[in-house]
Amino acid sequence: MNKNIFYTALIMFCFSSANAETNRQFEPAPKDENGRYTNQDPSWSKGSTRINIGFLLRRFGTVLRNYQGLPKHVANNGEWLRANRQKSTVTWVGHSTLLVQIDGVNFLTDPMWSKTASPIPPIGPSRLVKLGLTIEDLPPIDFVVISHNHYDHMDVPTLKKLYTINPNTIFFVPMDNANLLRKNGINNIQEMDWGESIEFNNLVIHCLPSQHWSKRSLTDTNKSGWASWAIMSANKRFYFAGDSGYFDGFKKIGEALGPFDLAAMPIGAYKPQTMMQSSHMDPEQAVLATLDIQASKAVAIHFGTFDLADEPINEPPQRFKQAAQEQLGQKNSWVLAIGETREF
Repeated sequence: MNKNIFYTALIMFCFSSANAETNRQFEPAPKDENGRYTNQDPSWSKGSTRINIGFLLRRFGTVLRNYQGLPKHVANNGEWLRANRQKSTVTWVGHSTLLVQIDGVNFLTDPMWSKTASPIPPIGPSRLVKLGLTIEDLPPIDFVVISHNHYDHMDVPTLKKLYTINPNTIFFVPMDNANLLRKNGINNIQEMDWGESIEFNNLVIHCLPSQHWSKRSLTDTNKSGWASWAIMSANKRFYFAGDSGYFDGFKKIGEALGPFDLAAMPIGAYKPQTMMQSSHMDPEQAVLATLDIQASKAVAIHFGTFDLADEPINEPPQRFKQAAQEQLGQKNSWVLAIGETREF
């Protein structure tokens, strides 16, 4: 038997025989009468048709936008990260992609190495700052957590390459996202619902609520779930909000699982507000969410890498720094350079 096939079968057996535990403080992800996923807030909305059409038309004019104030970039060849086995670190690769190291375990959040976030590249939002770390320079990746299926978060070419590099990598996804990965030849998948948790090595991985939506084609709106994630060891607690609007679920997460040592919070893509406010937090809300989940530090993500909304590209980090400094303190509010590694 091929060695990779053997290891894949062994891993899948282990996960299939070890049921995920359920935290009864969190209800499963809700669905409507048609079986499509919904949010806990019944007033959730993406705005009117007129506002959405206007937004889409403005996307064609982004070639004329001023991209002053892009995130800084620092060189990182991964050598120190590949040798690290003890220190807890976070490295910003760009957008919502973080390499996190906890107790000798390496994992990625929403890994996205493609140049364009689109079903038909090169059409679509293109990367504005080069990657913080090449995929070849990564340490061995033990697992991946994915928040939802939008193209800037579930990048299939990247996931396929990660699986090719290391067939033992486990891909944790919200409900009804596994089939897409299987269709692309990825088999080490653990599908989880809100409130479920599972042990991995010396960590516990929690699938948790978020407020967002899903879509990859004209016909699959909200047919798959979305989630945030907590990854916890005896020494460190890390929270990844993924992509979410501000909602009272953050307080419930803090009450059930807090405090956290570090929270990765999205701070961009919030204008026009009437369209975005249910799905994306603004910088001030990201700070409130950090306080809600009882995290002592926050690292900003989901800004500056792709042009996804109407706000100026340099506005989210400026507003985040100001709000976070008042609420968290300068030392506890991180706006990293792309490629930067920091211990927590």
